[in-house]
Amino acid sequence: MTFLRKKRVFALLLICFVLVLFMNSTVIGRKLYPIYFKKEIQQSAAKHHIDPLLIAAVIRVETNYKHHLESKKGAIGLMQLMPDTAAWIVESADLAPNTQADLLKAEININLGAWYLNWLIKHYNGNLVYAIAAYNAGQGNVNRWKQNEVWDGTEANINQIPFGETRHYVQRVLYYYEKYTKLYTEK
Repeated sequence: MTFLRKKRVFALLLICFVLVLFMNSTVIGRKLYPIYFKKEIQQSAAKHHIDPLLIAAVIRVETNYKHHLESKKGAIGLMQLMPDTAAWIVESADLAPNTQADLLKAEININLGAWYLNWLIKHYNGNLVYAIAAYNAGQGNVNRWKQNEVWDGTEANINQIPFGETRHYVQRVLYYYEKYTKLYTEK
């Protein structure tokens, strides 16, 4: 095979590869940004009237779908719920009591986390950015930032969030939420 012919074959293969890549970008994207525990997420999302892709984004940032994790601060499970917060959720939502060990079960953890996320969104009058920040930093901190006009709760001003961890957390959840929405929303 002559050099020119090899060059043409290589160019043709490269064009085919690029075409396949663009034609299957959703397939490739879903491989890069998978969602696990889909059944549990869908059930909790439907039950608590919240976007399942938001739940998936929170789980991705909190634990990357590793259900057995416990943080240094004591947060447990996929959605990293503090035991006190979980107890408050159970009481507030009138759910069946559970043990701390139950928080490691995907179905229970996602159900409680989805309820809490929905509660935060309602508490902040639909402001998703405030709700995500409160999920990480706590309502007390977010309420203080809001009251003292430290942060206005907008995505554009995330850089005003006083806690670096929360600032980064909000950015990451919103990033994955956008990615999941693009990849998993039926058109």
